[in-house]
Amino acid sequence: MTLHVICSMGWAGAVAVFVVLDVAALTGNQPELGRLLWLGLQATVWSLLIPLALWSLLTGIILAVSTRWGLVRHYWVLLKLALTLVATVVLVMYTETIEPLAAIAKDPAMAGTQMPSPLLHTAGALVVLLLATILAVYKPRGLTRYGQKKRRAGLQQVP
Repeated sequence: MTLHVICSMGWAGAVAVFVVLDVAALTGNQPELGRLLWLGLQATVWSLLIPLALWSLLTGIILAVSTRWGLVRHYWVLLKLALTLVATVVLVMYTETIEPLAAIAKDPAMAGTQMPSPLLHTAGALVVLLLATILAVYKPRGLTRYGQKKRRAGLQQVP
């Protein structure tokens, strides 16, 4: 569980940093900040963001199947899995955007050029990750049909 929390919160924290940097790039009058943002995304996407996302997903699945919560017994677990899976897939797909924009940002001839903002993606990712965290903390009630069936059968104690 500790590894899951570290990976999940590390992922959310890294994304929060990019939201702050993006807001600074958008509100400031220094186009270099936008260029640095894309270079930062490029530097961390494969070395930090994607590994944290994959470890968060993997450890979450392991926790779900190895604890009383189960992977398909509670709606909150299924929703948290879906949110994490979608966020991971979108992140991996978004790398195709990061690489070419980082290449443009590296080009000295582009100095002073206003770069496009990834704020929609980074802020959206942060909202999704925070929602997954809220679900994990508050664990809203609601059994799936499978969870109800297990409870009725008395085969396993379902919270």
